[in-house]
Amino acid sequence: MASINKQRSFIGLIFFIIGVSFASWASRIPNIKANFNLNDAELGSLLILMPISSFISLPFSGWLVSKFNSRKPLIISVIVNAFSLILIGNSHSLPLLLLGISLFAFTTRTLNLSLNTQGVNLQKQFDKNILGTFHGLWSAGGIVGAALTTLLLNYNIQIELHLFAIALLVIACCGFAYPHLIKNDKPESGNKLIVGKPDPYIFNLGLIAFCAAVCEGGMFDWSGIYFKEVIDTPIFTYGYLTFMTFMAAFRFLSGSIIAKIGMKNNYMLSAFCILTGISLAVVFPNIYCGLIGFALIGIGTASVVPMTYALAGKSKKYSSGMALSIITTYTISGMLIGPPLIGYISHAFNLRVSFILFAVAGFMIYPISQLLFKRFIHPQENN
Repeated sequence: MASINKQRSFIGLIFFIIGVSFASWASRIPNIKANFNLNDAELGSLLILMPISSFISLPFSGWLVSKFNSRKPLIISVIVNAFSLILIGNSHSLPLLLLGISLFAFTTRTLNLSLNTQGVNLQKQFDKNILGTFHGLWSAGGIVGAALTTLLLNYNIQIELHLFAIALLVIACCGFAYPHLIKNDKPESGNKLIVGKPDPYIFNLGLIAFCAAVCEGGMFDWSGIYFKEVIDTPIFTYGYLTFMTFMAAFRFLSGSIIAKIGMKNNYMLSAFCILTGISLAVVFPNIYCGLIGFALIGIGTASVVPMTYALAGKSKKYSSGMALSIITTYTISGMLIGPPLIGYISHAFNLRVSFILFAVAGFMIYPISQLLFKRFIHPQENN
């Protein structure tokens, strides 16, 4: 049986390489927009395929993770996800691109659920918070992916070769890690979704996840466009890279920060960092304020999802896998509504105005989280 530290290392490896993969896709969105000559509204309609496909995969992925050990759905979804990345990079017609994006989102849903189930189950064997470091590794992978894209853009490396190489790397790393993942983690109870009145505890966590998803998903999909078209910098990955760098750094620091100030105060700090960062980038759309603003947004969003997932794992009503599946539904809803809506608002007004939506969503994390701790969480559980 693999030691928990070895399992932690290999789960972390998959978090990292999936971060590289997702950032490689997200960093190339401006290229896709230019290659297919899309306006902001058309790009918003294209991006809406991501959450729609994730919604379609909801019953399938939730059933897989609760029915089998989480590592089996994980490796299958990794392979199909890598294939869809190749398809996106090599699509020269809109129907093929739509298929590639849909398949990428469908498998990302199952992949993320399986991987976070592994992380939450391993977290139960540690006294200190390790889930934040897993998400930090995902963000660190995002930094590497964005930096690599920046380098490849400088050398005019085409998207086809770029995404093909990333797909092969993902399959190789995940295949290497697979034998060392947690086995036999199928829960004995709490696997069935109870239809009826939502569980208030999970509902509050879901609302926080929804607001965070609006902000995170929006930054993934629109940060490159914002730096290219509003800030007008030729290397449009600067904004995404800055956002991911500060998100990753503060995910690694989140355990120490939470230990000192508690989750309740950390949610409040996160909300105000997001609000301040977006306000700065919108009011002063220059390269310096844009970078500072996106750094603050990265700091603000860093620990919201890891904290929320960790709290979901403490549900008394559902197993870890089912609780995460429900929370992820709220996350997908945020991605369904947020990034596409940005495209429509931008087309009607401008991109700066549309970013106000992110500011509102980020601020709402504050009152919802305070209500959560007031109603459901004992002060001793604050850390």
